[in-house]
Amino acid sequence: MIQQRFTVTVGGADVVGVVHAPEGPHPTPCVVACHGMGASKDSDKYLLLGRELPAAGLALARFDFRGSGESGGSHREATIESRVADLEAVLDHLAKRPECDGRFGLLGSSLGGFVALWVAAGRAAAGAPLPVVTWNAPASLRDLPSADPEQAGPALVAEVRRGERAEAPAGVPGCLVIQAGRDEVVPPGHGRLLYKRAREPRRLHVIAGADHRLTDMAHRLEAVAESRRWLITHLSGLARTRP
Repeated sequence: MIQQRFTVTVGGADVVGVVHAPEGPHPTPCVVACHGMGASKDSDKYLLLGRELPAAGLALARFDFRGSGESGGSHREATIESRVADLEAVLDHLAKRPECDGRFGLLGSSLGGFVALWVAAGRAAAGAPLPVVTWNAPASLRDLPSADPEQAGPALVAEVRRGERAEAPAGVPGCLVIQAGRDEVVPPGHGRLLYKRAREPRRLHVIAGADHRLTDMAHRLEAVAESRRWLITHLSGLARTRP
């Protein structure tokens, strides 16, 4: 496996990431992983994906949103809009890298899944759909009973109060919704609503007994296996932009 760091400048701040690619001379499809609130690209889930997906022939890119991990910027100023801009910039950067063949998928956990849906919706509207997988992502930011405004940051709280990007977009195609059956942060009803809002092909997979962080390794590996299967299937149908 090949592992390389990258940096993209967005809004005057560095967004730092890592690409894990299979060994070999040919570029491959790439899955971009989006972390949730309070997490980073170096969380155990993304390190696991960085091992498992290249072993299946897919590149995996993990990065820190501005205000998190190694990236610059202030967490207090981070919003859904700023996170969407970060992810778009990362996708644009990866499209020029030799490890990637121009076929992209998104995988986001919790708030990262919410952001991934917004980017996938924008790409689909522009005629460039890409598969997306969410792990325990909210359908709405308005009614999360355990949400901590201090952890969210004042800019995100204000954005939600204005009603801007407070609801996950509808009509996203190629969506796999993975939902923990005993999620204590994002109630399981959010996963069912995301599934209803998505457009075919779509699928809802509930992991019985799992918590929000997929703490049990068996639950985490189940999420990885389902995600890998979905992404391989749906990335294979996209057009390459590199030979």
